[in-house]
Amino acid sequence: MMVLYSGTTCPFSQRCRFVLFEKGMDFEVKDVDLFNKPDDINVMNPYGQVPILVERDLVLYESNIINEYIDERFPHPQLMPADPVMRGRARLFLFNFERELFVHVTTLEKAGNPKAMEKARQAIREQLTQISPIFVKNKFMLGEEFSMLDVALAPLLWRLQHYEIELPKAAAPVMKYAERIFQKPAFIEALTPSEKVMRR
Repeated sequence: MMVLYSGTTCPFSQRCRFVLFEKGMDFEVKDVDLFNKPDDINVMNPYGQVPILVERDLVLYESNIINEYIDERFPHPQLMPADPVMRGRARLFLFNFERELFVHVTTLEKAGNPKAMEKARQAIREQLTQISPIFVKNKFMLGEEFSMLDVALAPLLWRLQHYEIELPKAAAPVMKYAERIFQKPAFIEALTPSEKVMRR
């Protein structure tokens, strides 16, 4: 059985929980106290971070790598596009999300320098406003089909209030898109009690 070592407030862990519930398979989630991590976390992941997926002798870390492995191992419902060209584009999107959005999420999660945090909020605001036109026509990031891109973005969208990020009116389509994701049964199931209270 797959075991996911997951932080109860970690946005990257939330992505993996979301995929596991979306696939509706057997797995176990082990909550990790991010402020008092057990030693075996550093043994499994040299960077000392969660999420970590363990299946028999396979140990994976990094949420996008874990999720792609789960998607290939349990192909229904398929979350990465079947077409190699579209899959390549999806991977590029995921890479850009990490570089342009989630690097700022990491800053906000660390909650250090107020100036750096304000800069991070501003960058996220701008990036989300920039992708907003996609959702005027599209139900999800790649069109009508829910995909790994939506999984990747969901934890950030859920935490906007928590991170004190207010989007401008121009980003209204992003907020409507977010509501569509938040209504998915797997998304609701994957939320920890600590995550539920992040959004009122």
